[in-house]
Amino acid sequence: MKDEELLEEVEAFQKLLIDYSTGGDVEGKEYKRLRRDLLSNPKVKDELPEFIQNCRSLRQFWSFIKSESGNYEGRRRFIWSEFAPVLNKLEGGLESPADDPITEALASLDAGHVDRIWHKALERKEKDPEGAVTAARTLLESVCKTILDEMEIDYDDKADLPKLYHQTADELNLAPGQYSEELFRKILGNCQSVVGTLGAIRNAHSDAHGDGKASYKPASRHAELAVNLAGSMAMFLVRTWENASESA
Repeated sequence: MKDEELLEEVEAFQKLLIDYSTGGDVEGKEYKRLRRDLLSNPKVKDELPEFIQNCRSLRQFWSFIKSESGNYEGRRRFIWSEFAPVLNKLEGGLESPADDPITEALASLDAGHVDRIWHKALERKEKDPEGAVTAARTLLESVCKTILDEMEIDYDDKADLPKLYHQTADELNLAPGQYSEELFRKILGNCQSVVGTLGAIRNAHSDAHGDGKASYKPASRHAELAVNLAGSMAMFLVRTWENASESA
């Protein structure tokens, strides 16, 4: 679901709750549908009001909201306030213009765990840079393994990221040595360097390891760079795999 569509769905849920809280006629099925859809979406579930998690039906919501405020205006103001964080997040456009095509490419793998890792990386860029760096590394590892699984090729499940990438690149004809054109050799060689660097950054500056007396913490801009690089490399691998599958 694109951000614009997700924003519309969140706004529809807010409107439904306000209508119901102020005497409007609302269907319980629609409440349950919107609640289910939004709570299952990793982009917004952590930003939704806590009462949505707790109120599984309109009846439960009514018991909650009437105790929160005894008048219509108070209920409106409460619901607006509770929905402000998730609406601000969606309207603020936390994702860069490149995020949507990467999301689309990863979705084509039809591997739910890959999609969850990507969204985890996006969500952590600002508030948890170390976690975002870890997720960026995990994303590439998972994409390599998923592609190799799809191609029915064995690999060492404990292999590090550079080794997994090299094996995947070889199978997809992306290894620099497979090209005679110098420009492509350089580009693909740089891709290998990016992957190796992502692995090194993760090992040194993520939350995957304990800190010593002197430690360095990545800033949100460093996490954003790591996530964007990992996402671009993952998209490149997926698109290459799709092209090879279509040509087979």
